Amino acid sequence: MAKPEYKRYVLDSFALIAYFEGESGGDLVKRLFERATKGGCELFLSVVNLGEVAYIVERERGLPKAQETLARIDELPVSISDIDRRLALAAAHLKARYPIAYADCFAAALAQVKDAALVTGDPEFKNARVDAAIPIVWLSI
Repeated sequence: MAKPEYKRYVLDSFALIAYFEGESGGDLVKRLFERATKGGCELFLSVVNLGEVAYIVERERGLPKAQETLARIDELPVSISDIDRRLALAAAHLKARYPIAYADCFAAALAQVKDAALVTGDPEFKNARVDAAIPIVWLSI
């Protein structure tokens, strides 16, 4: 069965790292970037998850690679969303209800606020059954 198409998507750090590292599921993220470039959808990323990508890449590959990755993200058709009170409290509510990392709660909360599907392959979301609260487009894991 084909995956449903949405007009709005939120990418989490798992999705971006899959894209940049050529991991499983990265091809789906690439197609979303292509769609967004053509105006076929909107893509969002929480600034918290941007920071998550930065620290993961810096820890694993060093500061220069992290800076390069951030520069590449700036060139992608994705809107970086800052954290305001509404988003912080939505993330807190999700953290209270689901056993997922707090940074992941910001991706899920942003999907709720933007009425978007969350793009992830993070098994933590599946194990916690967060798909009961938001639509999730699963990357191959």
